[in-house]
Amino acid sequence: MTSAETQALARGYVAGYNRYLADHGAQLPEARRGKPWVQPMTLAEYRRMAEITAVQAGAAALADGLLGAQPPQPAAKAAQASTQPVDLADAAQAMRELGLLDSPLGSNAWAFGKEVTANGNGMLLGNPHFPWSGPNRFYQLHLTIPGQIDVMGAGIGPYPMVSIGFNKDVAWSHTVSTGKRFTLYELQLAEGDPTTYLVDGKPEKMTSRTIAGRTLWSTRWGPLVVIPRAGLTWNAQTAYALRDANVGNTRMMDAALAFARARSVDDMRQAHAGLGLPWVNTLAADRDGRVLYADVSAVPDVDAAQLERCTPSKPATALRMAAGLVVLNGARADCAWQQDRRSPVPGLIPIERMPIALRTDWVHNSNDSFFYTHPAQKFEGISPLVGDARLTRPRTRAGLAEIPEMLGRGKVTLQGMQEQLFQNRNFMASVIVPDLRAACAQAPSSEAREGCAALQGWNLRNEVDARGAHVFREFWRNARNIPGVYRVPFDPQQPVATPAGLKMDDAAVAAKVWGALETAVKAIKAAGFALDAPLGSVQRPAITEAPIALHGGDEFEGVLNNLGRQEPAPINAQGLRIDYGSSHVQTVTFDARGPVAQAILTYGQSTNPASPHATDQMELFSRKQWHTLPFHRADVLQARVGEPLRLTVRP
Repeated sequence: MTSAETQALARGYVAGYNRYLADHGAQLPEARRGKPWVQPMTLAEYRRMAEITAVQAGAAALADGLLGAQPPQPAAKAAQASTQPVDLADAAQAMRELGLLDSPLGSNAWAFGKEVTANGNGMLLGNPHFPWSGPNRFYQLHLTIPGQIDVMGAGIGPYPMVSIGFNKDVAWSHTVSTGKRFTLYELQLAEGDPTTYLVDGKPEKMTSRTIAGRTLWSTRWGPLVVIPRAGLTWNAQTAYALRDANVGNTRMMDAALAFARARSVDDMRQAHAGLGLPWVNTLAADRDGRVLYADVSAVPDVDAAQLERCTPSKPATALRMAAGLVVLNGARADCAWQQDRRSPVPGLIPIERMPIALRTDWVHNSNDSFFYTHPAQKFEGISPLVGDARLTRPRTRAGLAEIPEMLGRGKVTLQGMQEQLFQNRNFMASVIVPDLRAACAQAPSSEAREGCAALQGWNLRNEVDARGAHVFREFWRNARNIPGVYRVPFDPQQPVATPAGLKMDDAAVAAKVWGALETAVKAIKAAGFALDAPLGSVQRPAITEAPIALHGGDEFEGVLNNLGRQEPAPINAQGLRIDYGSSHVQTVTFDARGPVAQAILTYGQSTNPASPHATDQMELFSRKQWHTLPFHRADVLQARVGEPLRLTVRP
């Protein structure tokens, strides 16, 4: 149940959307004007849109599998379940394509406390990596109701509140967390009836309903789903059900309101207690110089012991490890999600058993688990469904390397955080390229030698004037997947230093490394670019044809200032066209008046190509120019452009 305020927010959002459409529908950009899909919104449609935001890490991503789950045909009812082993690599790739493994949404966030800041107050760097177009695009906003709320930052279109931002006392940002948002249940079907399943040996009939000509089947565990590439199909013996922790999550707006009104990181911690955050970590800093890390999001309450007891088979365990899919035994009632009395949502892990750190030095996250929040921070008793010690993001290694280095130069300032982020260091290049350069004397072909020459003078940073950065990207795009490519494998005791190097003393590996470099050189030439072209002439935005040079690097390179594509693709005749990555980048601290904030919305505030605000901030981003956000009323009035828009209620 949501609060009266949140319900009013929903009604206001719908009314505002419909009013704007009625007043300005005829002036919409050409791509939208008069289109049949541009319609007034109902409150029910708003609520469904909000739920889609919540379940995009679960049911929404598997929508085709839900619609495709149909009982086996009569001729196939006698067929036995397939005994063919699942291609785990393909299963993992399928989950990546759905955004359920190594989520395409990512971010960095750093929070610094009074022990390490120059002014003794808290400081925050928020660097979300989100799409530059579509429903997850950010817009900057400042919401005020005198005496009730005063909050500034950015939010996505379907979310009528500040998602990442600050008020007079606290600043916060989010990063996509490693927590699992759903589990699957393997069903044991009754003999001769594929729509009846057994729980503790007793039959239970599935239910069904037809929507728009499609029949959806459901069980006590949730709706039926098929994921064929993971070997999860509906046959005469077995089927699979999906239970999503965010279905019906109406708590998000109440959490956002509590964030907006927080006076300290303690308040921020308490704001998580309702489990409203669907799939993100929170990092925050307050004016008193304390910082918070919390992964208190919607996660099924399945602890390590239950996971071990309720995994139905060794193949299911292998599937979890390779593709991140958690399959539980639906034939046992005791494999239901646990019911902790402290949890406000039955079946979800309560705040008391989630990872939270309150410190006065620093915390960070770059989409690996809570395990890497701070080298001295320890957590115990956390469910594997929240996260573990695996480190998959090179950006995590970059942050753990660059933050101590920055602190070694002195106390943290806003300018220092901004400069650190926009140094555009290519972490993977720093641990790979030295070995490649050392081996270049043995380069076996003209293409390999040309690639080596292009990389010799590169300073291992992804600046707009960097020459060689695009060669490394195209090389590492393929070379990183070579089995045994690293000279030093991953060591969990040395998460920053490993894996590293190239195993060039292994002839088979070396041949594939040279092959990857040759492929990169050929691709760049075929695209029409020189190997020594500056990165800014190759890397440009996809959302405009304006020749705006972009600094930054792709996810697999470990550049903190992450730029890439929503649908990854190698270089082509258009170059490297960016539509994803650093978006609403904000740095915030506090003085005697309140927040001191500088930010860049890396693409611009308007989605109308004809607007002067469509790419104005992208040009600032290209030049690494930050602008100060006018939070206080006097500053707002001074910065105001044009007259305020005042709406009256129609009779």
